[in-house]
Formats: sequence, C-alpha cells, structure tokens
Amino acid sequence: MDGAPQSTSSGEGGEPRYGMTGGDSRPMPTPSLKDPCYVNAMVHFYRGELGRIMIWRQRLDVTTTWAITSSTTIITVAFTFRDIPHIIFFFNLALVWIMLWIEARRYRFYDAFRGRVRMLETHFLVPMVSQSDRLLDGEWRRLVCEDLILPSFKISTLEAVGRRLKRNYVFIFAIIMLAWALKIFMHASQPITSLRSFYTAFEAGHLPAWLNAGIFVGTIVVVTTIIIYVARKSDSEVSEFGSGNISLWRI
Repeated sequence: MDGAPQSTSSGEGGEPRYGMTGGDSRPMPTPSLKDPCYVNAMVHFYRGELGRIMIWRQRLDVTTTWAITSSTTIITVAFTFRDIPHIIFFFNLALVWIMLWIEARRYRFYDAFRGRVRMLETHFLVPMVSQSDRLLDGEWRRLVCEDLILPSFKISTLEAVGRRLKRNYVFIFAIIMLAWALKIFMHASQPITSLRSFYTAFEAGHLPAWLNAGIFVGTIVVVTTIIIYVARKSDSEVSEFGSGNISLWRI
C-alpha cells in the first residue's frame, strides 16, 4: 500500500503518539497463527473490510447504470424525432461526464479499502493456507495500522477516472459519438457529400459549426488521451495464469 501516511504528532516529552509512526522504527512482534485472539480479530477485520468494498462496488454499478440509461433514452429520442437537433448529444456527453466523475470519486474509496483487503489476503490468508509463519514477516502490518489511523487514497482522481473510463465508459462514449455522427448524416438539411459538408452540418440553431465540431473532436481526443495515460499503469487485479496453472483449476 504505497503512500501510507506518516503521523508526526507527538505527546508529552516529544515521543510519538503512535508506536507505528513517527521516529519509532522498532520491529513489530511477529504474530502466531495459533493465537486464537489474533486469528479471530483478523478474520473479523477481513470480513468487515470485504463487506465495505462490496458496498462501494455496488455504488459503482449505480452510476454506470444511470449513464447507460440516460444515453439510451437520449439516443432513442434523437432518432425518433427528426426535428430534434443533433446538439442534444452534447447534453448526453455532459451527463455521462458527470456520472464518470461521481463514479471515479466512489472508485477511489473502493480502491482504498480494497488495498486493505488485498494486504490481508496476501499476508494473512496465504500464511494461514500454507501454514508458514515466515510469510508473516514484513512491514504490511505497520502499513495497515497507519492506514487505519490516517486513512488515505491510493490513487489520484485522474487515475480513477481513467480506470473507469477504460473499463466501462469508453464504450458509452463510443456509442454516443457514433450516434451523433449518424444523426448528422441521417437528418441533415442538405445532403452530405464531402468532409466540408459534414463540417457545415454541425451547425445547429445559433451555435456555430466550429463550436459543435470542436466538442465532438475534443471529446474523442480527451477520452483517447486519458486511456493512453492509464494504459501505462498496471491496474488489473487479476492477471493471466500460465496454461499449467489453469489446468489445476479444472475440477
């Protein structure tokens, strides 16, 4: 868990208030897997954190559902009524961007608590399954304690936006942009025979063609740039196994 907070607050005599932070570098005692109090506490802690991330995961689905529902409704109305201008897709994009921003904020909370769960799965459940106390070594308990004292996000807002955009919203944006282009071709006042006539067809009411075309192209550029930025980072929790390991799971 990178970016774990460090506490600099101190009590009387200038000593650190918490033993896990500040200038105290004493190693934490290695717990025993046979200690029932420790095992029970960790099991309940794991179940609590797992329930918490499940709640945040459900909240992610809500915003995605609203983005899909609003887009479906607007696209249906736009193609049903010829007189509706194509600029209606601008409002569709605005709604989807708002949903994406809200979902990215929720994803940061989900990712923060998921980090704790992965710590417990890797450093507690794995030693329990393998019955090896050596795997309990390391600074993971110190990091978890620091995060419980001062919780912190593990990814930036831009990275959260990129992850949700890459996994779900890129398809929603692609459908909206395709529908916008088809709306212009199908319901244009003049036949579109060239790129210039297509550009001229972007004009809607008192809004000039350059403004609407700029929104159209700008959306594609921004979405592509964010996806390329996130693609440089490994954000997948599940990776591909080798063929030998996959065969072991075929029961």
